[in-house]
Amino acid sequence: MTAFLLPGIDLAAFAVGIADRLRRSGVAVTLDGAATLTRALRLQPPRTRSQLYWAARLTLVDRRENLEKFDAVFSAVFDHGMVPMDPHARRAGLHDGGHDRQSTKSSTIGRRRSDAGGDVPWVTRTVTGTLGDRSSEDSSRPGDRIPSALAGVADQRFSDLDPIRLAEIASWIEHAAVTWPTRVGRRREPHHNGHLDLRASIAASRHTGYEPVRLVHTRPARRRRRLVLFCDVSRSMRAYSDIYLHLMRAVVRTGDAEVFAFSTTATRLTPTLRNRSVEQTIDAVNEHVETRFGGTRIAGSLSSVLHSHRGHSLRGAIVVIASDGWDSDDPDDLARVMTQIRRRAHRVVWLNPRAGLRDFAPATGSMAAALPHCDVLLPADTLAALRDALDVVLC
Repeated sequence: MTAFLLPGIDLAAFAVGIADRLRRSGVAVTLDGAATLTRALRLQPPRTRSQLYWAARLTLVDRRENLEKFDAVFSAVFDHGMVPMDPHARRAGLHDGGHDRQSTKSSTIGRRRSDAGGDVPWVTRTVTGTLGDRSSEDSSRPGDRIPSALAGVADQRFSDLDPIRLAEIASWIEHAAVTWPTRVGRRREPHHNGHLDLRASIAASRHTGYEPVRLVHTRPARRRRRLVLFCDVSRSMRAYSDIYLHLMRAVVRTGDAEVFAFSTTATRLTPTLRNRSVEQTIDAVNEHVETRFGGTRIAGSLSSVLHSHRGHSLRGAIVVIASDGWDSDDPDDLARVMTQIRRRAHRVVWLNPRAGLRDFAPATGSMAAALPHCDVLLPADTLAALRDALDVVLC
């Protein structure tokens, strides 16, 4: 899942601008149309352009003959519209195009070009478009904000940071909150908007002379979805494996998760990572993983877990594989194992720290063999990329 489409945007000004543009195009927008669109965007923040389209169409258009005009206005605004996400856009005004605006990765729309005109008043709040000042509505990431001491290195690769910075990042990850993904369970729980539960309603009527005075409504209960994480600790991943293990320790201590470290063989680290002491945990990991910083056998390691009694933990789980894809096993073996994992897992996410490089292409034999069986391939070489990857993993 991607980040929210309109982070830091004044939703009220956005809705009024869209409604005004539609009225000037001949669409009869109701008086409360802008207010309704604002409430809809706050209740269900759009993550894609399609979601934004339907939110605006359902709240601003109530006649069939206006659909063509609405589509034309929406295309005119968002086909060439760019959203200013920096504080300079707020200070300089809507029509000031004399200064270069910094690009942002927070929005898939981007920013409005200077020649796009002043059709829609894109007004930003006082929050910036940087990673450290995300809106508090984005609760699917660990922690509300990145500390100011780390905001300056959020876009630097872990391999370029000194040990002090890496220790600060690891400490922040350890204490970060994690919003856990859920799934629909088999049991039901009381809820005022659920379906009528006849058995529970009859049981409750015993206290009122068997008169159904109080009706009981229930809905399916939601349970935490299991996460299964595989961390490559071979020599080629030496610059990133420590950060990944700190992240996996935070996940293990938060909810239902299984963690395996692999190099030439796979080692289960779930009980080890639950230790309260970070130093003792790292020492125990170094002791348990005997093949750390050695060669890499991705296919063999995943296959050993899959065919062990721990293989059932992948069923219905979110599987995360953190590796650069360099493997000494046959790519056909990895493709065969990934096919089995994909059949069992709810979602498969591959974190590759080399995917953040400009000239990266999944052309190596193992990476090319595994990619068709993954739902998404994400870079995780910086703190910013790691937070974006968690949006997908923990959605």
